[in-house]
Amino acid sequence: MEKCLPLIGDPAPAFQARTTHGPLDFPKDYKGKWVVLFSHPADYTPVCTTEFVAFAKRYEQFKALGAELLGLSIDQVFSHIKWVEWIKEKLGVEIPFPIIADNTGKIGELYGMLHPGAAEAQTVRAVFLIDPEGLIRAIIYYPLNVGRNMDEILRLLRALQTADREKVALPAGWPENEFLKDRVIVPPPSSEEGAKKRLEEAKAGKVECYDWWFCHKRLEGRR
Repeated sequence: MEKCLPLIGDPAPAFQARTTHGPLDFPKDYKGKWVVLFSHPADYTPVCTTEFVAFAKRYEQFKALGAELLGLSIDQVFSHIKWVEWIKEKLGVEIPFPIIADNTGKIGELYGMLHPGAAEAQTVRAVFLIDPEGLIRAIIYYPLNVGRNMDEILRLLRALQTADREKVALPAGWPENEFLKDRVIVPPPSSEEGAKKRLEEAKAGKVECYDWWFCHKRLEGRR
């Protein structure tokens, strides 16, 4: 029987593990917070090192959005600790978030982070955005030889939070979409009556529309 991997909208699989900051009971220990759970192939590798430096430099931006960073690889905890020390000593950057020691590979398997075709016994560069209710809201996979774009992960986190708060959808490249600029998309109506009402809202200046199914607006407070 094929193993079912977690998908967008699923509860984040629970696990207990050792980390560089002590024992972890996930997602229980992060209840009420957004979490960016990400895996890397191995400690002491160049691309992974650049990623951890990039995550560390943006840590306060993630914190400002109510999100915690949580790294993972199949290395043991003492390897994580020594690597973190090396990064601080050689590169002058302190890693402020915990790194999970998944030396058995059980967590990587649970989350679909182990891709046999990518490399044997290494976690790929997976990113899981998990909301305060413990639900997986987004999943991104990168190959072993290409590092992640931290600014895109921050953008995606902001977009998810904005969509939840404002009950809207976000266009490509938001907030700097090529023709919608910093505007957001109003979800299309699902009935004839709703379509007529949407056009009335457009006439009243509440929204702007290309048609009843494609309307947009500026969020309050944004200029």
